[in-house]
Formats: sequence, structure tokens, C-alpha cells
Amino acid sequence: MVEDELTLFDKSINEFWNKFKSTDTANQMMGLRDTYKDSVKAFAEKLSVKLKEEERMVEMFLEYQNQICRQNKLIQEKKDNLLKLIAEVKDKKQELKELTTNIQDLKEEYSRKKKTISAANKANAERLKRLQQSADLYKDRLGLEIRKIHGDKLQFIFTNIDPKHPESPFMFSLHLNEARDYEVSDSAPHLECLAEFQESVRKTNNFSAFLANVRKAFTAVVYN
Repeated sequence: MVEDELTLFDKSINEFWNKFKSTDTANQMMGLRDTYKDSVKAFAEKLSVKLKEEERMVEMFLEYQNQICRQNKLIQEKKDNLLKLIAEVKDKKQELKELTTNIQDLKEEYSRKKKTISAANKANAERLKRLQQSADLYKDRLGLEIRKIHGDKLQFIFTNIDPKHPESPFMFSLHLNEARDYEVSDSAPHLECLAEFQESVRKTNNFSAFLANVRKAFTAVVYN
């Protein structure tokens, strides 16, 4: 646009020069001079306005560039945050997958332990049932009474051992330990051979023979 103004100014100069060549009087000369000055002034004002407009355009362009830079920076920050968030989500998915696997493993382990405990409880119930049957069998024959006492123990009480005092009790306690083996204790009177009988019944699981051996040991104490 500045080039267009220069072209117009050049055209005005040419017109002035043509008029000047055809002028004969001083007044006409002065009029042409004033016309020239007005043309130059008008051109200078237009040029000044154009330059200011160009400066504003440059400022607007620079501001626009700055805005674009700021927008690009924000976009890059959002992109980085998004990538970080995606990475975190992937990590969470992996953690969730591992947690799900661990939970499944725990469920399976719990199921196995539950079956083991159930089997152990069933076996213990069978043992207690056999003990009760033995108690019923030996109650009349051997004068044996079985009581459940504190600590999930069974107390075995023999009578009819001492002929002079048939009602005198001879007793010991029994329970199942953590290994589900027989644990014998609290014999009265004390029997040194009780530990040996305990090991034998653990190996053979012949509880009837165990009771018979204990009764024989109590009888030996009376006669000795």
C-alpha cells in the first residue's frame, strides 16, 4: 500500500511539473507552489497514517505469534500430562491384574485349606466317635468314665482297680495337639510309662490297647 502512495505522489509531481512548464505568471507560480506544498503535506499525513497502521499490524502479528507460542506450550503441557496419565492408567491396570491374580491365588489356597480343615475335622470327629464308642464299651467292663473338661480335653477315669477301694479314681487327660496327634497328661497317680504309651498309640492308632495298657499300669501301682 505504501508503494501505491508513492506512485500517486510521483503522479502529482509530474502533474505539477506539466503545469509549471505551461505557466507564465508569478501568481500562477505561487499557486502551483502552494498546490505542491499541500500535496506534499497530504501525502506525508497519509504516509504517517499508513506507517502507524503498518506498526499496529506488526504489533498485532507479534502478539498473535506470542499467543500461538503460549497455546503451543499449553498444548504440549496437556499432551505431556495426558501421556503421564495414560502411563499411570497402564500401571494401575497392571497392578489390578496382579491384585486379581493374587486374590485368585488366595481363594484357591483358602479353598485347599478349607478342604484340609474339613477333612481334619471329619477325622477328629471320627476319632472322638471311636473314643465315645470305646468309652461306652469299657464303662461297664473296666469301670471307665470319660468326661470333657476345660481346654477341649477328655478326662479318663478308671474305677474298680483297687479291690479295697473300688470307687477310688485313677485318671489321666488326653487331647489332640496342633499336629492332630494324641497328647496325654495329668495322670493321677503319676505313671512313668505314660509317655511310652503315648508314642505307641500315635504309631498304631490302637486306642483300645492304649486304654488297656494304662489300666494295667494303674493296677500295677496298686499292687506294688
